[in-house]
Amino acid sequence: MEQQSSIIGSFLPLIILFAIFYFLIIRPQQKAQKTHKEMLESLEKGDKIITTGGLIAVIVKPEEDFIKIKLNDDTIVKLDRAYVSKKVEVGNEA
Repeated sequence: MEQQSSIIGSFLPLIILFAIFYFLIIRPQQKAQKTHKEMLESLEKGDKIITTGGLIAVIVKPEEDFIKIKLNDDTIVKLDRAYVSKKVEVGNEA
């Protein structure tokens, strides 16, 4: 009986450490990934985005894996959806 409680007592700090690690690191990261995925799925023609490289562009045509974006009046390029950093909301433009 005494040995069983010492085993539980020795694992208790490890369990508490894992719980703290989960709530401070893993869970917020999962929430951020979920919101980013939802943002990528909601992209439409005419939305302003910022790429991971820092380019500000306007979506011309959203496709399944790629997005055609307009960098300026003449330049239209294809961008992988994974490289969209964030969507620029109306009123928050730089």
